[in-house]
Amino acid sequence: MSGAQVAEPVAPAVSALVDENAAPAKRPRIAVIGTGGTFAMHGRHRFDWIEYADSGVIHPIDDLLERLGELVPHVEIVPVPFRALGSVSIGPGDWLELATLIRDTAASDATLTGFVITHGTATLEETAWFLDLVLELDQPVVLTGAQRPANTDGSDAAANLRGAVALAAAQDSRGSGVLVAMGGLFFAARDVTKAASFELAAFEAAPYGPLGRIDADAGVVWRRRVFRDERPARRASRFAPILDAATRSGLPRVDIALSYAGADGAAIDAFVAAGARGIVCAGLAPGRPASGEREALCCAAGAGVVVVQATRAPRGTVPKQRFLAADGFVAGGDLSPQKLRIALMLILASFGTSNVAPHDRAQTERDTVQRILLEL
Repeated sequence: MSGAQVAEPVAPAVSALVDENAAPAKRPRIAVIGTGGTFAMHGRHRFDWIEYADSGVIHPIDDLLERLGELVPHVEIVPVPFRALGSVSIGPGDWLELATLIRDTAASDATLTGFVITHGTATLEETAWFLDLVLELDQPVVLTGAQRPANTDGSDAAANLRGAVALAAAQDSRGSGVLVAMGGLFFAARDVTKAASFELAAFEAAPYGPLGRIDADAGVVWRRRVFRDERPARRASRFAPILDAATRSGLPRVDIALSYAGADGAAIDAFVAAGARGIVCAGLAPGRPASGEREALCCAAGAGVVVVQATRAPRGTVPKQRFLAADGFVAGGDLSPQKLRIALMLILASFGTSNVAPHDRAQTERDTVQRILLEL
């Protein structure tokens, strides 16, 4: 790890203006956890930007840090082992394990300033949102990835990791929830989504935009600081207590049904038969199921499955409406279908068991889900 260690800082020209007797500032210590993805993969040739997974090579994080060398001056990098996966293989069990690792590492080492998670971009937004919901930490947690393997021409891996480390080391990042740093910009986990398959500028947060940028000198500039968002702390205080129990018992099954012209209830019936406790309907904009789906969704809701109505549109909200109340559905607000799924999994996991009659319990669960979703 010698390449990732930071040399003694060179005294700037204005050092004479600094009190020589002042105690030296402690340099930030950033834990970097690698989970695989394009960031860790190895291209077979200089322009292998598409089928690089065929190489079969996934580099461990300490090897990658050694190769990349110093990232941000005066910042110490601490590699933390996890495992290397393609992000298409990551699921709820991995989220639970990763969240527990971050929580326990923070508890065991009070000198850590923050965390950076390298992650495949395909499901990065989902992992970021899950961590945002369950981690009750003041230290920044920043996720980043790459659109091109680190050994290929034009790779964004080193620049994205540098930006993530700088963001995690910045004092202003504390208490801001989980962040995503990609392409010189950083976003709130709640809002960010991957909007392009192969472009380097693949992440956005419509309609809210990025929280800020990371400049070429690794300086962090916040744009959305008009007021401090207290929601991350409230979210984490709600779900952090169930992390250990969820790790032991698993999270309840929640599925997403995508609406399209002519869709019927076959997928919804299959989800119910598979044991879904919740279904998110990614409805036709502005947030309605196809006519053929609606009956199946109503039957599911009547059987005690929590149905949340979302929209497949990238912008906009699904407000509470008369038809939703009549059908026993929950309004999804402005969260994307995939993020509603994660929130619903955690909400349902927090309910536990109850002696309430099934019909009354279903109504109580719907009311509780609606209230919590509005707070997220």
